[in-house]
Amino acid sequence: MEKHLTTPFYESKGICIDTRKIFEGCLFVCIRGANFDGNTFAKAALQQGAHHVIVDNPDYFDTEGGMTLVKNSIEYLQQLANYHRNTFDIPVIGITGSNGKTTTKELIHTVLKKKYTVLATEGNLNNHIGVPLTLLRLQKEHEIAIIEMGANRLKDIEELCAIANPNYGIITNVGKAHLEGFGSFEGVITTKKELYDAIALKNGTIVVNADDTHLNAVLPQETSVVRFGTKNQYVNGQLEALTPFVQMQWSHKDYQSPTLTGEMIGGYNFTNYLAAITFGCLFDVPFDSISAAIEEYTPTNNRSQVYKSDNNTLILDCYNANPTSMKSALDSFTMMKADNKVFVIGDMRELGEESQREHERVLALIETHGLKGYSVGEAFGNVTSENILHHFATAEDAIEFFQTNALNGALVLLKGSRGIQLEKLVPTL
Repeated sequence: MEKHLTTPFYESKGICIDTRKIFEGCLFVCIRGANFDGNTFAKAALQQGAHHVIVDNPDYFDTEGGMTLVKNSIEYLQQLANYHRNTFDIPVIGITGSNGKTTTKELIHTVLKKKYTVLATEGNLNNHIGVPLTLLRLQKEHEIAIIEMGANRLKDIEELCAIANPNYGIITNVGKAHLEGFGSFEGVITTKKELYDAIALKNGTIVVNADDTHLNAVLPQETSVVRFGTKNQYVNGQLEALTPFVQMQWSHKDYQSPTLTGEMIGGYNFTNYLAAITFGCLFDVPFDSISAAIEEYTPTNNRSQVYKSDNNTLILDCYNANPTSMKSALDSFTMMKADNKVFVIGDMRELGEESQREHERVLALIETHGLKGYSVGEAFGNVTSENILHHFATAEDAIEFFQTNALNGALVLLKGSRGIQLEKLVPTL
C-alpha cells in the first residue's frame, strides 16, 4: 500500500466511521451503504475534530486539505487493515463457525489474557468492515490477536482471511445457518473451510474438535492440527453434569483439573470451553490460570445466560437460532435436572426453502425428548405438534398470555432467532 495512503492513519489517533463517535485526532473513513452515504459528513467530521478524512465520492472532496480521495472507502479500509496487520509478527487466531463463534472468541480471550496482552473482536464486529476495524486497533503492546469472522455467503471467509492473515484458527462447527445465502449445507462447509485453507497457506495451526466428523473430513493435508475431545487428544474433557450450568473436568498431559463449574449452560458450551482450554495449553498459559478463567467467564447479550425470576429459572439463549443450535439447546435442556421444564421457542430465520422442513424437524425432536412448551412466530405457526401447548404469532402475544397464565416453579428455556425478541418475555416470566 502506498505510503501516502497509510500516513493519515499512522498520524491519527485511531479509526472512526460514525460521526456520532468521532474523537479528536481520528482518521474518519466515509463509508457508503445501500441507504446512506458517509461522504456527506466529510466536512462535518473535520469540524468535529477529525485529523483527516477519507472520501470516495468526488462531490464531497475538498481540495484545500484534510481529505484524501480514494476509489472505494471500504476497500481502502480493508487494504489499510491488511497492511497494518502485516507489520505485526504475532499469532493471529481466526474464529468462524455456524454457532458459538462469539462465545468461543470470548472464552479464548478470557483464557489467553491470563498471560498475554490480547486484542479481540468487540461484540460481533465480524464482517468485511468489522474485521478491518478490529485489526486497525492493533498496537505494539499486543502479543496475540483474536479475530472473529462471520459469513452469509460463499467466499466471505476467504475475503476476511485475505485481510487478517490468520496463522491459527478454529471452526467451532458447521450447521444449517444462513441457508438462503449459502444455498445448501455443503455450501456452509465449503465457506467455513476457507479458514482452514488460509491457515494451511501460512503453515499455521488448526484447532479442531476431534468428535466433529464434518470438520475432520475437510482438514488440509500436511497442516499442523491440534485436537480436543473426550479421550486420547491433546486436550481431553469430561462433561459431568448440567445443573443447568456446565460442570466439567479437563486434562492435558499429566495435568488433571478439579471439577469446574462454569457460568454457562448446555452441552454445546462444554465444547466451547474445551476449545478455549486448548488454546490456553497451546500458548503455555498456566493450567490453574486456565481453569480459573473457565469459571470466571460470564456470558452476556442473551447468550446462554441463566436468570432467576421471582417464579422461575430462565435460560436465555435467544440471541440467535438455526437448526443446529436449536437442536443443541433442546438436547441440553433434556439433560438438565428439573421437575418442571417448559420451553418457549421462536422461529429460525434465513432458512429459505428449507424453513418449513427444519421447523418440522424441531417439533419432531421435541416429541422425541418428551418436552412440552410454547412456540412463537410465523414459521412455527405453519407446523403443528401436540407437544406445543400454545402458539403465539408474536412475543407480545406471548407476554399477554403469560400475564394471566403465569408459570411457576419451572425451568424455562427461551430459544429463538434475534428477530423474534423472546427476551421481552423475561419480565413476565
